[in-house]
Amino acid sequence: MEHPYYETFQEINELGIQLAYYTTPGGYHPLHWHEEIELLYPLNGESTIQIEGQKYQISNKHLTVIDSRQVHSTYTYSDTSMFICIHISRKYMEKYLPDLDMYQIHCIPDKITDEQFPEYLSVCKQMEQLTRLYIEDVSAYLMEAEGIILQILAHLIRFFSVRVVSNDNSADKLTLERIRNVITYVEDHFREPVSLHDIAGHLGLGKEYFCRFFKKNMGISFLQYVNEVRVSRIYQDLIRTDAPVSELAEQNGFSNQKLFNRTFKEIYGCTPSSVRKNNK
Repeated sequence: MEHPYYETFQEINELGIQLAYYTTPGGYHPLHWHEEIELLYPLNGESTIQIEGQKYQISNKHLTVIDSRQVHSTYTYSDTSMFICIHISRKYMEKYLPDLDMYQIHCIPDKITDEQFPEYLSVCKQMEQLTRLYIEDVSAYLMEAEGIILQILAHLIRFFSVRVVSNDNSADKLTLERIRNVITYVEDHFREPVSLHDIAGHLGLGKEYFCRFFKKNMGISFLQYVNEVRVSRIYQDLIRTDAPVSELAEQNGFSNQKLFNRTFKEIYGCTPSSVRKNNK
């Protein structure tokens, strides 16, 4: 699956730790998911993150953890927001903790308890260490970075995880699998005409049942979700290219210009031309 907005990750090792320091183009970044555990640490600015349907404010220098396969989206309020983002393969972690699947990590700033707060400050300071290493460009940077990341993970598992009984609820598993399947399908096909008939058939469901299923679990209609994905890509293209707005809309799946303009304004509160003007 294509990651919708991250810059290229730097491989810390061949086994499954990836690290990126990047500036996001701002705006809305639609729902997506990945197999890796994600550590997200804003260096400046403020953002909103939605994880499994719940929204949270994340401020600069506050660590947020998105566990493996959690559906999430973000909205950043500045075109110069900088982040540290780390992806860690669960397979990599299994060599240290063979029963890792029995642990769920819960580390979101809004939900840190008073008892957890000292430990939360500790992991945030470790993220600051990564920033200093990067800025100083030390010779053993990758080696030190891997050590710090492993310490952070150990701390998260020790103080911010819960051990859970294996979930054998087949209905819940099927729901999650379907949602992830839909997100992957849209990422692969949003530039093409995408109909309810197409996606319902892809999942082996009836069209009416799929509409109810998606709205219940995602909070928006499927076609609205597809258009949000398209608009988010157009936003990035507006900043990075000089192609005409109408051409970008068509390239990213919009055949109806009025629908594109309305959707864009609903999400960003402005017109496409003003975005391009403000980023010159």
